[in-house]
Amino acid sequence: MAKSPKVSIVTITYNAEATLERTMESVERQDYGGIEYIVIDGKSKDGTMGIVERHRGMVSRCVSEPDKGLYDAMNKGLRLSTGDYVWFLNAGDELRSEDTVSRMLEVACGGEGEGEWPDVIYGETVITDMDGNEIGTRRLETPEELNADSFKRGMLVCHQAFVAKMAICEEYDTQYRLSADFEWCLSILERSKRTVNSRMTLVRFLDGGITKHNIPTALRERFKIMCKHYGVLSTVWHHIPIAAKFVWYVVRKGRF
Repeated sequence: MAKSPKVSIVTITYNAEATLERTMESVERQDYGGIEYIVIDGKSKDGTMGIVERHRGMVSRCVSEPDKGLYDAMNKGLRLSTGDYVWFLNAGDELRSEDTVSRMLEVACGGEGEGEWPDVIYGETVITDMDGNEIGTRRLETPEELNADSFKRGMLVCHQAFVAKMAICEEYDTQYRLSADFEWCLSILERSKRTVNSRMTLVRFLDGGITKHNIPTALRERFKIMCKHYGVLSTVWHHIPIAAKFVWYVVRKGRF
């Protein structure tokens, strides 16, 4: 097996004073040495950059300047990343435990001896509230095996639990305001030769975000993306069970 990979973890921030520190501390606690940590800030007007300065020793690169939106900022992070893998962790999200990165890579290696590292490593997500309390899992179940066809049933893996090899990453399509991450992951899976299910809970995901507050727009964008990749008839057909499961989940859990 090739030498242990370098992992670029990228955090996008804008006025994230209330949530950024928990993210940075979860990265700082990792027992894996090969981490490059990048912060892309949209010229915050609160105390966000003060938090970054307090943890400056762990930050490999930091940019604080106006951007053209979330995915423009994420593209900046991609361009600055020099790791073998890239992992996007938003302000407020956390790596689940201090050995998350090292254990995930150990699983990805699989004890197979000489060989290539996988193109994608993925895992589970647990949702937290603003106080850091775990409130449940995602509505969509992580598949045992992940490939491009998996996303016909929706985004089955949270973007923050999707770790991609830099060599097959392209930039986010900024024509999409809320769902470019869906297409980014799908496009990577279309190019991927091997994915590995870590069978670990990789991330504590902070509930909320701009997508959740703009669901109709996000769903329209996602439908457009699925039509582009799968065709109209296939997309319409697969949306029947997606819609039914969504309604059932909201009724049962009282949240989405």
